[in-house]
Amino acid sequence: MAILEAEHICKSFGKTEVLKDISFSMEQGQALSIIGSSGSGKTTLLRCLNFLETPDAGVIRVNGETLFDGKTAKKKDRNIRKKRLHFGLVFQSFNLFPQYTAIENVMLAKELLARERPDYKEKKRQLREEIRAQAEGLLKQMGLSDRMGSYPHQLSGGQCQRVAIARTLALEPDILCFDEPTSALDPELTGEVLKVMRQLAQRDMTMVIVTHEMAFARDVSDQVIFMDGGVIVEQGTPEEVLNAPKEERTRQFLARFSDR
Repeated sequence: MAILEAEHICKSFGKTEVLKDISFSMEQGQALSIIGSSGSGKTTLLRCLNFLETPDAGVIRVNGETLFDGKTAKKKDRNIRKKRLHFGLVFQSFNLFPQYTAIENVMLAKELLARERPDYKEKKRQLREEIRAQAEGLLKQMGLSDRMGSYPHQLSGGQCQRVAIARTLALEPDILCFDEPTSALDPELTGEVLKVMRQLAQRDMTMVIVTHEMAFARDVSDQVIFMDGGVIVEQGTPEEVLNAPKEERTRQFLARFSDR
């Protein structure tokens, strides 16, 4: 069974169609890279998957459960936060809370969820210890053992992005989404973040990655989607899409990277 199924997703802003009948699926443990020029609809697609935007039409399923169906969806969905927990989103601009340390940023969402438990008052200390231990373990995985007490302004861009990845992993999402996670970083810091993402791929973390890093997409992805003008122009394995594209629009896009 596919872990993620997106069928006929459409999204407009006013009279501008941003997503036009987008459909794809992926299996547990796969990495899917989405490539394309700015304005092609990549980020809007991620935001629809994470329910930061509501599609105008289509169906989204995770592990066979229908999370969204445009035919029956209500404008105000009371379960929207629960549905978002299936997905973790790492933004290109980190979005860390500046008043919290690295470990506090990683712990925050899990602590807020814990407070909603009916047994929170009795188990407060135990839950907090468990959440802190998980956060410490994630930051160690990110190579940040010595920066847990640092505030975002004391960290490099690459370190901030690794804290953001740890924060997303803390909620144990089914699918981890990245929105151009290295676009705000210089080449050296980009390498730090891509190394962590490669490690996640090796551990079979299911990932949807919007990226301009073609070499990374080629090395890590099980599937690649090329979007242009709000549609999927071409999709397949990295070999098919990046090395032997069938569509002229895909070839024109990839030609921009051939001299880099």
